[in-house]
Amino acid sequence: MLQINNLKKHFGGVKAVNDSSFVVREKTITALIGPNGAGKSTVFNLVSGVLKQDNGTIMLRDQDITNFSPEKVSNSGISRLFQHSTLFNNLTIEENLLLAFDNEDTKFFKNLLSSNKTPKIKKHKILEILELVAMEKFVSKLARDLSYGQKRLIELARTILNPHTFLMLDEPVAGVNPALRKIISEVLLKLKKQGETILLIEHDMNFTLNVADQVIVMDEGKVIACGKPKEIKNNKKVLKAYFGE
Repeated sequence: MLQINNLKKHFGGVKAVNDSSFVVREKTITALIGPNGAGKSTVFNLVSGVLKQDNGTIMLRDQDITNFSPEKVSNSGISRLFQHSTLFNNLTIEENLLLAFDNEDTKFFKNLLSSNKTPKIKKHKILEILELVAMEKFVSKLARDLSYGQKRLIELARTILNPHTFLMLDEPVAGVNPALRKIISEVLLKLKKQGETILLIEHDMNFTLNVADQVIVMDEGKVIACGKPKEIKNNKKVLKAYFGE
C-alpha cells in the first residue's frame, strides 16, 4: 500500500530522516515507533505533503506522491489524524463531522446555514461512525463540552469519515484514559477487519504491541528494526535505542 524508498530530510545539520525505507502492507496495522527525536513525525509530515523531502520517493500503491501538496495527498486517498486537537469548539459534533464531507470551507459553512437540508445519507453515515467509536449519544453536543479523550474519539471518527484508502494516525491514544484507550484499540481492530490499512505513531508500547501486525522502529532518523511485535520486543537494537541496554 505504502512504500518509502531512501527517504531523507535534513534540517541544517540535523538528519531528521536519514535514508529510511519501509513498506506498509495492505489491510494491516503498522506501528512506527522510536524514542523522541527518532524522525517519526517528520516521516508523517513528508508522507502527507506538509514537508518536502531532500531525497527519496513515497509511493501510494502505484502512484508516486513524493511531490504532492497536502491537498493532493489527501485527494489521493490518505486521511490523517493529527497529534493536536483540530475540532471547532463552538460547533456540534455533527457539524464538526460534516467537515469530512465538505472540504471546501464555502460549501461547509453554506451547509451550516441550511443544516436542515443536510442530506440524510450524510447524517446516517455520521451516526454510523459515531456508533463505531461509542459516541453516538453526543451527536448534538458542542465540542467544547467534551473531555479531551472524547474529542480524540471524534477526531478519529472524522479521520475515518474522510474519503480514503489509507489511514495515518499520529498518537491516537496520547493523553487518553485507559477506558477510552480500550475503545480506540477495539475501533482500530474493527477497521482492520473491514479491510482498512493503518499506519500509526504511538508512544504507548502496550497499546502498540497489542494492535499492530508489524512494527517499524526508528532511531536518529534511520529504520533500525522491522518485524512482528514479539520480535521487536526482544530486539537488542530496539532495547538499546530505548533504554541504552
